[in-house]
Amino acid sequence: MVSVIYGVTFTIAKDVMPAFVKPFGFIALRVGGSVVLFWLIAFFATKQKIALKDFPRIIAAAFFGVAFNMLTFFEGLSQTSPIMASVLMVTTPMIVLLLSAAIMKEKIVGKKMGGIVLGLIGTVLLILYGKSIGNGENELWGNFLVFVNAVSYGLYLIIVKKLMDKYSPFAFVKWIYLFGFIMVLPFGWQQLSEVQWDVMPTSIMIKVGFVVIFSTFLTYLLNLLSMKELKPTTVAVFIYLQPLFATIFAVSLGKDALNPVKIFSAILIFTGVYLVTAPPKKPVLTKAGLGDI
Repeated sequence: MVSVIYGVTFTIAKDVMPAFVKPFGFIALRVGGSVVLFWLIAFFATKQKIALKDFPRIIAAAFFGVAFNMLTFFEGLSQTSPIMASVLMVTTPMIVLLLSAAIMKEKIVGKKMGGIVLGLIGTVLLILYGKSIGNGENELWGNFLVFVNAVSYGLYLIIVKKLMDKYSPFAFVKWIYLFGFIMVLPFGWQQLSEVQWDVMPTSIMIKVGFVVIFSTFLTYLLNLLSMKELKPTTVAVFIYLQPLFATIFAVSLGKDALNPVKIFSAILIFTGVYLVTAPPKKPVLTKAGLGDI
């Protein structure tokens, strides 16, 4: 579900930004709206309290998962093409895999590595043969910012995992977004104050609402809930599905068409996701009990 929403968001965000709302102003708007939603749902969902010693981790999660992550991505997306941004975003699973190996001592096994490679190949094929929506003004800088965003999000997935093991996501996500909003407000306030709401078309307002409610609030909530059962590397690999769903969305609107390359790419992507998410085989003992088969 998260991948479907993000796939749609790629097109929607470009329709809004920067023509109607500049990148940092858009971030302040989406984070501020999500703060209100998360605090409202937390009021009814849980009464769990956060230990004082865990707030440094929450602040770090707010920085890497909300503030730095969104600022670099939206600014990068505004200056590069969605095609290049998509290419760079699929580096996230590899970054998470390496960070998990270094920080969490997670083993890199052959099947998982093979799945990531297959998914990467399929995604690159898909986005390179897709229709380009346009080029940015400063592509090199924009590409660098999107890559930095991928690293930042990878760190966030690892940092937040320990919070997930200890608390209900409703207990701490409100704090992550509150601290994140405090961090992004100095960057986005000026651009947000420049938005001309009185002349903004209704269709653009609907798209802004979609980004705030679905692309921000709902996706972060679903990501956190999924991490209750999945490893950070598994959550990250689903980013491969975003270009696939972005293509489906474009085709449904008549902005693109299917071809054999796209179908083949989709098969590679789903195969890669399966290999990464499939549970390892359990040891099977022989009748003599001599070990694994």
